[in-house]
Amino acid sequence: MKLKSNIWVFMLIAYGFSWLFWIPEALIAQDLWAAPEGIKNILALNLGAWGPLIGAILTTFIYQKGAGVKELLKRGFMVRLGKWWWVVLLAFPVLIGGSVALSTLFGNPVPDFEALAQPASLPIALIFIFFLGGPLQEEFGWRGYAFEHLRNKYDALTAAIIAGLMWGLWHLPLFFVPRAEDYYNRPMWGLLLTTILVGIILAWFYANTKGSIFAAMLGHTMFNWSNWVFPALKSDSAALILFGLYFIAVIYIIWQFGRKTLTKV
Repeated sequence: MKLKSNIWVFMLIAYGFSWLFWIPEALIAQDLWAAPEGIKNILALNLGAWGPLIGAILTTFIYQKGAGVKELLKRGFMVRLGKWWWVVLLAFPVLIGGSVALSTLFGNPVPDFEALAQPASLPIALIFIFFLGGPLQEEFGWRGYAFEHLRNKYDALTAAIIAGLMWGLWHLPLFFVPRAEDYYNRPMWGLLLTTILVGIILAWFYANTKGSIFAAMLGHTMFNWSNWVFPALKSDSAALILFGLYFIAVIYIIWQFGRKTLTKV
């Protein structure tokens, strides 16, 4: 059954909430606004990251009331993934780690694996990333709301591409703020292409786990964590190889599961 929804309202709330914090942060970073210390302290909390989650909950409540919100949140606790546990956990370490390995095999310098130098930090980082590094704040919005409702109007592949593009453009103000993440030290088109391709993979996880937002969050966690553990984006060659591996993965998904639903059902 097609539930009432409005992608434009979701985008307005998600982008509006996030950019309410990120645009002032960008103005400060570009020396266009001498903000008071109190404002800077608030911006340092990174509240803008919660925009997609807030957008998903509020838009769902507007159109589906409390019952819809309850169902949305329930899908964040769908942890029975069966064999998909292994697919979700291993896909990004294999793709991102593989790009670094292939780059090295082709004669490029071996990058510094700073994260691996402190192995005790690896599981701690995984938990931190899940709750505060993007997945929880974003996946209820991009896959749980945007992809979920877009696929009522378009085939699943098109819905995943649109949701991935929305995901990428949402980051725009952060390109004007100094950040540690390697994504923002490279051209904007690289992030957009990444969010589209990775968005298809995350939508594939989501579609094949009966709409489990938890699966999308876990996949997003493994994506961020793997980029931290295997610094592919610090190397031009590894980054290009990684794009190639993403394309191969997406082509395989479309070939094996079809663009209509991204599932075999």
